[in-house]
Amino acid sequence: MTAQQTTPPNRGPLAGYRVLELGSTVAGPFCGRLFADFGAEVIKVEAADGDPVRSMGKRYRNKSLWAASIFRNKSLISIDLRKPQGQDLVRKIAAKCDFLIENFRPGSLETWGLGYDDLARMNPGLIMIRISGYGQTGPYRERPGYGVICEAVSGLRHITGDPDRPPGRIATSTTDYITGLYAAFGAMLALEARHKTGQGQVIDAALYEGAFSFMEPHVPAYEKLGTVAMRAGSRLPGNAPNNLYPTGDSQYIHITAASDAVFKRIATAIGEPALAGDARFETALSRAENEDAIDGIIARWTLRHTCAEAEQKLHAAEVPAARIYTVADIFNDPHYAARGMLAKVPDDELGTVTVANVVPKLSATPGAIRHSGHRVGQDTRRVLTELAGLSAAEIARLETQRVIACDKSGDAARSVEASEAS
Repeated sequence: MTAQQTTPPNRGPLAGYRVLELGSTVAGPFCGRLFADFGAEVIKVEAADGDPVRSMGKRYRNKSLWAASIFRNKSLISIDLRKPQGQDLVRKIAAKCDFLIENFRPGSLETWGLGYDDLARMNPGLIMIRISGYGQTGPYRERPGYGVICEAVSGLRHITGDPDRPPGRIATSTTDYITGLYAAFGAMLALEARHKTGQGQVIDAALYEGAFSFMEPHVPAYEKLGTVAMRAGSRLPGNAPNNLYPTGDSQYIHITAASDAVFKRIATAIGEPALAGDARFETALSRAENEDAIDGIIARWTLRHTCAEAEQKLHAAEVPAARIYTVADIFNDPHYAARGMLAKVPDDELGTVTVANVVPKLSATPGAIRHSGHRVGQDTRRVLTELAGLSAAEIARLETQRVIACDKSGDAARSVEASEAS
């Protein structure tokens, strides 16, 4: 079940701020999407043949469904950044922006005359968010770095999956999302600093560092003990019981009952209250040392029940437990519906499309989704007229020279709307 999303006014907490997004694929656009969800005016620049994310994931009626979500709430313009005239357009727009997001290889913007020093001379308050594989400095700075490659460098990939198999991966662009989130957080810190100083600054967000930050427990363990963290499958090492258990109907349920209070509850729920007094399981430390034994006991109980039965009994006993949801389960789940986490939003081509709703939820100034991702160049004419001060003739000339691209179907739609309004 999805919540119908009306088109609300642009009144989020970031309303009044303008963002120029030069980033592509996932990390940069996700960072920009966070700004857009909370009311900022986000202007995304992409090449005439479209951002690479348009060729990723599933399509419907020849439209990228991923792009429909990650480009939502943004104005999409098409400029060739490799042409001097295109670079000049970016300078004009950047001069009127609060933030600029980019995720090119370090040094690329500088070769185009669009580095921070160049732009800050015109706009000292500009906050530039730079997302790259390995950061703006260091011996790896010029290496090309996709999220999953940097995930390998971070150590996070090494601990993902089952110990008897090669490292696995989560079937989404995890590291790109992690780093995009860090980048947006850094931008908010820089904005707070700008309130005090009036000066912008650069956020240097590296993909490998975003992923590496999730290695937090394993860093001191290696330094003090020489322990090299290893894949542990569905377990959380050193925390038991905290695992995936098979059920009698060939499904799985994840149960977490590592604290003393919760362990007592699960011991009672599975009909073995004496386990809480067993020397092997009395404390969190002893349970961690005997995780094979406690996992075996719990698995014997779960195998005597269907997944639904086990989940119901554990919930009744206030033991954290859940079956492994699929996307289909999510669409049919009452809690997702009650929280409005599936938003059906307006889409120019599809009528509506359902996307994941805004996170987090703010009580007084919530974010909102106003429309899905636009077509390539759909907003080029409007943005260049409003922010770069170009005339219709200048826009036509730049389009002929292939410095910019304008979406024709969008122009036609706006003409119809204008004639109907008149």
